[in-house]
Amino acid sequence: MNIKSLLLGSAAALAVVSGAQAADAIVAAEPEPMEYVRVCDAFGTGYFYIPGTETCLKIGGEVRFAYDWNTADRAPINTDDFQTRARLAFETKNDSEVGTIGSYIRLEATSDNTNVILDQAYLTVGGFKAGYFLTFADDIGISGENDTFIDAAKFDAVNYVYATDAFTVGLGVDELNGAAGAFGVQGYASATLGVATLGLWGGYDTKLDEGFVSAKASAAIGPGTFELYGAWASGRSTYVGTGASAVEWTVGAAYGFKATEKLSITPSVSFVEQFNNVDYVTGGVVASYAVASGLKVDTTVDYNKGDSSEWTGFVRLIRSF
Repeated sequence: MNIKSLLLGSAAALAVVSGAQAADAIVAAEPEPMEYVRVCDAFGTGYFYIPGTETCLKIGGEVRFAYDWNTADRAPINTDDFQTRARLAFETKNDSEVGTIGSYIRLEATSDNTNVILDQAYLTVGGFKAGYFLTFADDIGISGENDTFIDAAKFDAVNYVYATDAFTVGLGVDELNGAAGAFGVQGYASATLGVATLGLWGGYDTKLDEGFVSAKASAAIGPGTFELYGAWASGRSTYVGTGASAVEWTVGAAYGFKATEKLSITPSVSFVEQFNNVDYVTGGVVASYAVASGLKVDTTVDYNKGDSSEWTGFVRLIRSF
C-alpha cells in the first residue's frame, strides 16, 4: 500500500467518525432573557419599574429613637421615656388614560407596642384621593411642637384637590372615628403671592353639629420664614376634641431659619383658650441638625404656663431612607 492510498483511507475513516459524533452532539438550550430592574425617573427619585409592568415602585421608611421628658410645677422630672419607632412605606405610580394612578401604604410599630399597624393606606387618581390618611386638618398650625388646636386629623376619607402653581383648593368627606354614622366635611384653600402664602381651613362635624375655621400666613423674611396663624371652634367636635380641655380658640407665631448649612432652628409661641375656660401660654424652640445624608437629630424644649407650669421636651435620632 502506498502513502497516497493510506492518507485517503484515513481521511475517509475520520469523516465517518465525525459524522457519527455530530449526530449524537448535545445542543445546550439558550438561557431565558433576564429582565433587569429599570430606574423610573418619571415621578422623582427612588422609583423603579416593577419587572414586567409599567408601574413604578418606591420603598422608603424611617427608624426613630427618642427620649421624651416632662416636668410639672417645676418638680423633678416625672416622666422619662425611651421609645423606638419604625415605619415602612410603599408607594406606586403609573400613567394612564385617566391621569396618574397612585397608591401609598405605610406600616408602623413601636417598642411600646410591637404590633404592626396600618398607619396610612390610600389610592389616588389625579387629584382624587381615597383611603385612610392624614386629612387637610393635619396641616393646621405652625412649625414647632406647641400648637394644640386639632385633636384628630386621620380618618377613612375621600377628597379632591385642584392645584396650580399659585392656587390650591380642596374638599373632602371624613368618616369620624368613634361615632357611628358620623361624617365630617373639610375644605382647604391656599394662595401664594410673591414671597407670602395664605392658607384657610374649615371643617364641620355633622354628628355633633360643630365646626372650626383656621387661617395662616407665612412669608420669607430675612434668613427664614415667619408664620402667623389663628383658629376657632364653635364647640367640641371630633376634630378639636370632645373632652374638657378641647381648644376653643388659639393664636400663634413661629420663625424658622437655618443657623448653618446643617442646623435649623424654629422658636414659636401660642396662646390657647380651652372650652373649660382654662387659658395658657406655650412656647418653645425646635432644633434639627442634619448629621449626614439620611440621618438627623431633632430636639425641642417647650414651656407651658397656665394655672400651673410645665416643661416638656424630647431628643430624637432619626434615620430615614
